[in-house]
Amino acid sequence: MSSPGHPSPARTSPADAVAPLVLALDVGSTATRAGLYDATGREVEGAHHKIAHTLATDLDGASTIDPDQVVREVAEVLGEVAPKAEGHPVAAVSLATFSSSLVGVDPLGKAITPCLTYADSRCASEVQHLRSRLDESEIQRRTGSRIHASYVAPKLRWFRRSEPALFANVSRWLSLPEYIHLRILGVAVAGTPTAAWTGLLNRHTGQWDSQMVRLSGIERSQLSPLQDPATPIVPVSKARRKIREVWPALRDAAWFPGVADGLAASIGSGGFDPAVTVASTSTTGAMRRILDTNPTDVPPGLWCYRIDDTRSIVGGALNDVGAAVSWVTDTLRLPTDGSLEAALEADPVDSTPLVLPFLSGERSTGWSIDARASLLGVGLGHGPMDIARGVVEGVALTYARLARQLQELAAPPSVVRVSGSMAKRVPAFTQILADALGVPVSAAGVKRATLRGAALLALETVAPSTERVDVPAGAAMHPRPHNSAHYRQRLERFEDAYAAVTPL
Repeated sequence: MSSPGHPSPARTSPADAVAPLVLALDVGSTATRAGLYDATGREVEGAHHKIAHTLATDLDGASTIDPDQVVREVAEVLGEVAPKAEGHPVAAVSLATFSSSLVGVDPLGKAITPCLTYADSRCASEVQHLRSRLDESEIQRRTGSRIHASYVAPKLRWFRRSEPALFANVSRWLSLPEYIHLRILGVAVAGTPTAAWTGLLNRHTGQWDSQMVRLSGIERSQLSPLQDPATPIVPVSKARRKIREVWPALRDAAWFPGVADGLAASIGSGGFDPAVTVASTSTTGAMRRILDTNPTDVPPGLWCYRIDDTRSIVGGALNDVGAAVSWVTDTLRLPTDGSLEAALEADPVDSTPLVLPFLSGERSTGWSIDARASLLGVGLGHGPMDIARGVVEGVALTYARLARQLQELAAPPSVVRVSGSMAKRVPAFTQILADALGVPVSAAGVKRATLRGAALLALETVAPSTERVDVPAGAAMHPRPHNSAHYRQRLERFEDAYAAVTPL
């Protein structure tokens, strides 16, 4: 990390920025963001903007957002950030959004459905139906994904069953980045990483998977053409004229296909390094590693998505990370005087309750929609801090389960780079995670990693020969041998308990 009073190596002043610049966009679940990055991958100071938004949810499992609202937000942040290039050429506009989104449009390209997000679970019955009919291991081998409510096929089947008239009126089905580009550029293409995250892409051929498209109840013609993420989109003439008028700084910029925010966040946190695994630790969590290959088979608890012809990203997602800590903090009314941190800094003991922290179902590694949290070994002598410690340890063990399967595809990493609010909110978690994983763990010292990662992908094309700055990182927490041995035994107990209490 940079010392106080010195500029971060991840940022630069506009005057010192190395041309060309990239304007990166990030549409997440809480906000739309934009920022400028120079050719070395540094954020241009003062050249970023954010518009907060919320997803619409209800007790039925809906999780949606108005796609036209997002388009307006993107236009606004472009208008705020593009002029801050201050004469530097903007060579590219890159875009990352939350993954597995779905928007239905009419023949004129206007949205006639809300945008369903990855978290929309109203299709749970369709998941069970598909699982009963299909060889899920074969689906995973081809697409790299399991049959789960976070993917698109069950959502399309739910749409057809629950709103047949609306389903019939949809001309094309798009992801959110495709819709944004359609409204701004007049053209929609499915970037390979975005398509891979839908669960409909054959990761070996790089084409839409015929069986999954058919099972979704749609025609292949209703999906966008696929495009390599390094190949720019060519706007229609009318859109090019509007861009020159509205955002003159972007008049010569190349617009790249959208990518999933998980991929961008991993790259922005240092994931291009083949020896680095990136762990996100926010309300939800994930562990990801970029491979310079496309593995033939994938461990059952993981997903594997094609990036381009030579690279893939493999990992898993966790529903309850910061959410589990918030739950135990609020439910047990834990004090805010630092006593939780003190409890977590102590060495682990066998008597701590074993917690399976699946408060809102499970994705990796068991993919059990109906999984729920379990507290085991709680006795009269246990107090709130013991249970809280068990929850935090349980979260760390869910990452260890992911790491165990990742090692079937790649050697253990030299370091795990963590990002997200959990590592900041509960500092002792980083050491517990290092002990549970058995490898050093350090905090990524870069803000807005998703924006930075989207910019770095575009820079591979528009500034391939410029050397990138290294990602700053905090001091590494090294695993303590005695504690690592404890957590290896704890993980075996976790797996035994999981097998006994978790629905298939």
